[in-house]
Amino acid sequence: MSAPQGFTPETRAQLVALKGVGPTVVSRLEQIGFRDLAQLARCEAADLTLQIARMMGSTCWHNSPQARAAIQAIIDFARTQSPTD
Repeated sequence: MSAPQGFTPETRAQLVALKGVGPTVVSRLEQIGFRDLAQLARCEAADLTLQIARMMGSTCWHNSPQARAAIQAIIDFARTQSPTD
């Protein structure tokens, strides 16, 4: 049996419904290894945009206020959905 390759369809739909978040943003998070909201709840937007920028070989993701806002919206949502320790 193989490991999950991304967010569940339900989670993906919740994320895409957030302001400024589209399917590409969610796909980029999956490409850098994210699979669930609990992982995202422990992250910072600047760190994730830097990881995505490095993966893509372009600084645009890290320097874009829109990209950072979309990632922050996802992190904020994840924190409301995931219990904290």
